[in-house]
This record gives sequence, C-alpha cells and structure tokens, in this order.
Amino acid sequence: MELRLKEKISYGLGAVGKDMVYMLSASYVLYYFQDVLGVNAIAMGIILMAARVFDAFNDPIMGIIVAKTKTKWGKFRPWLMIGTLTNAVILFLMFACPPSLDPKGLVAYAAVTYILWGVTYTMMDIPYWSMIPAFTKSGKEREGLTTLARSCAGVGSALVTIFTVMIVNAIGKTIAGADATAKQVEIAGFKWFALLVAALFIIFIIITCVNIKEQATVDMESPSVGQMFKALITNDQAMTIVIAIVLINTSIYITSNLVIYFFKYDFGGEGWKGSYTFFNMFGGAIQILSMMIFYPLLRKFASNVKIFYICLASAIIGYGVLFAIAFINMSNVFILFIPGFFIFAANGVLQVLTTVFLANTVDYGDLKNHRRDESVIFSMQTFVVKLASGVAALIASICLSLNNLKAESSDEVEQAYDFAKDVAASSKLGLRMTMTIVPIIGLFIAIVVFRKKFILTEEKMNEITEELKSRK
Repeated sequence: MELRLKEKISYGLGAVGKDMVYMLSASYVLYYFQDVLGVNAIAMGIILMAARVFDAFNDPIMGIIVAKTKTKWGKFRPWLMIGTLTNAVILFLMFACPPSLDPKGLVAYAAVTYILWGVTYTMMDIPYWSMIPAFTKSGKEREGLTTLARSCAGVGSALVTIFTVMIVNAIGKTIAGADATAKQVEIAGFKWFALLVAALFIIFIIITCVNIKEQATVDMESPSVGQMFKALITNDQAMTIVIAIVLINTSIYITSNLVIYFFKYDFGGEGWKGSYTFFNMFGGAIQILSMMIFYPLLRKFASNVKIFYICLASAIIGYGVLFAIAFINMSNVFILFIPGFFIFAANGVLQVLTTVFLANTVDYGDLKNHRRDESVIFSMQTFVVKLASGVAALIASICLSLNNLKAESSDEVEQAYDFAKDVAASSKLGLRMTMTIVPIIGLFIAIVVFRKKFILTEEKMNEITEELKSRK
C-alpha cells in the first residue's frame, strides 16, 4: 500500500520541528555561551567535543533499546515522543542559563545541559529516521519520502538559520526593555526564542506520531550489545557512508559555526545583523530548492553516485570562491551570494543523498548479515552528525581563541559598535582560512574515501532487492 499524502506531510512536519531544534543548538550554542555569556572559547570547544565522545557509546545503545522495544504503538513512536518532550525541555533550559553564575558555574551549566540535550535528541532522532525502512518499500517510494523528509528538515534548519538573530533581537528588546544593553537583549531573546522553538517541536512530532504507523516487520531475536557492534563493523557500506557524513558535515558545520563571527567581526558595520540575516535567507532558500527541485532534476540525468560527486565539487568550488572574494571589498553582501549558491545547493542535495545511501545499507546488511538493523544503522547517522558538530565546534573554538574574536566593548555602546574595526588583519585572515581551506580539505578526503569504498550503485541495489525477494 502506497503512502498517503497525510502520512507524507505528517512525517515531513516532524523533520521540520526536529531540525529547527538541532540547528538552534548546532549553530548558536557556541555563540550563546562564548560571545553572549563570556564562557572561554576553548572550554566550550572541549565541552562540545566531549559530549560527542559520550555519544559514541550512547547512540548505538539507544539503537539497541529501540530495536528491542515492543509496544502496541510499535517500537519507534514511543521513543520518538519521549525523546521529543525531554529534548524540548532541555533545549529551553540550555538557552535559559542564569547570567549571574560565575565562570566555573557557566562552564558547568553549559556542560550538563549540552550533554543532556545530546542524549535526549538521540532518543527521538534514531527512531525518527529508523522508521523509513519500516514503513516504506525500497526504491522510489523510500527515496521519495527521504527526499521529502530531508527537504522539510532543510526548511526547519533554514527557518532557524535565517530568522534567529533578528527574532532574538526583537523578542529581547520587548522582554528586556528599551533601556537594556545588547547583552541583556540577547540573553532574554535566546531564552524565549528557544521556548518558542521547543513548543513547535512538540506540536509537529505529535502530528507525526498520530499519523505514521510502521508496517509489520519480520520478528527476530534481539541481539546482544556485542552482536550489534559487530553488525555495524561488518557492514562496510554503512561505515563508508558514516565516514563520508562525518567529513562532509564537519566541513559544513565549521562554516555554519563561524559565519556569524565572520559577519560580526570581518564583514562588520552597524547593520551586520541585517546582512547576516539576508545572507542566510538566500542560503536557506537555495538549500530548500536544491532538495525539492535541483535534486529531482539531476536525477533525470544522472545516478545518485554521480550527483554525489557533482555536489562535492560544487561545494569545493564555492569555498574556493569565498576565500578569494574575502580579499576584495565586501561592503555589499550580494557578492557573497556567488559562493553561497554553490555551497548551500551542494549541502541540500548531499543531505538527501547520504540518507538515501544509508537507508540502502540496511538492505545490504540484510543480504550480507541476515539482519535488518534499521535502528543500529540509523543510530550511527545520529552519532556521526553530532560528532561532526562537535569536531567543527572544537575547530571553530580554537579559531576564535587563537584569533581573539570576542566582543570586548562595553554593554553601553555595544549596540552601535562596529566590532570589525578593532579586529586585526591577521585575525580576519585566520577566520577566513578556517572557514574555507579546512572544509576544502575535508571534502577532498570524502571524495577519496567514497570513490575507493562505496559499491552500492543503482544496479547493485537492484540485484540486492531481487536477492532479498528470492529469500522470502
């Protein structure tokens, strides 16, 4: 039975909500604690990276728990709902840090809330993506739903990326009052904006849980922890995609972590918030269009593997152009749209492709290991995305520390201060190189790994599908 429109929309809304939450944390938690509250950049980088190391153990275990869950509502939806509720609460608490805490208290608060945020996000993200093979058929239906979900996730990410700074500023001024300092405005703004995002997250996931039901799957013996880790290690194609996701996402997240600092301390000017919002609006639109329009168009002429290489090349070109034009007059934000197009378009399509590839490794694992380990395979996606976020945040924090990028002006004059005026040329160069050269290196390595190890072409997947059918 084919999926109904209501089911597709409901599943897509869940992606919108969860990626709004993810993007708020991934793109702004470093800025919030380091630039707004004054936590040491290196300390924040260590916290974010340590949380990801913890996830190395937490995510696969959560995959095991989901796989073993048996309820009348299925094995995915109960954890999807529990994880959503707890993660929404932690998200609000994370951006509601009491500013009166001393430096050690701020570090402790950041560490505890961020680690808890990662744990609870895992609780809902694994079952969300694990549902795809459980209620879709392999082939075009699965690819279509994956494209839709990734497109909706892109919408959620784009909404937060585009509007956070301006909405935080507007809410903050309303809550804190007209006489509040810039710091007080951002503290109040982030707190209540996080509450708004958390509420939308809960509403959207409730809609998903009500309207999506997994199909009956083959009942199989629950594996031990050792068996599950063995299944991951022996699925060489899953591991290849995992490595590619880490490299690609780390490259992209380095830029997303630093772009707000680029506009504040390099691009500069009193209107940097407007330019930053305008740039993100363009990038978000391109990313969504790439998922919904560019990818389907490319699929008419090329295989997924070829599209994958095209996108990596596009991102590398974009970063190269960005590095080059950073040395000319950047008074006009429109010139940044040129490299932005190549990078954002590539990123949008790559999000779809990596999920499609990962879903296909479930069938590959079924053929090779005689197990359909959806939850375990997709737990790796959750882990590696967060690992990439942690690595990128650590690299970004080192960049901020080495280049001394932090607001040093007094609160009284902060709102009208051109931060870029007091930033040394060497600091700007260090920021630009971290945003561009490091991602280029990561993407080149991704190409080498993928080309050497990946074998799941469309022809190979057709063979696997036929072989699995013959077993039944």
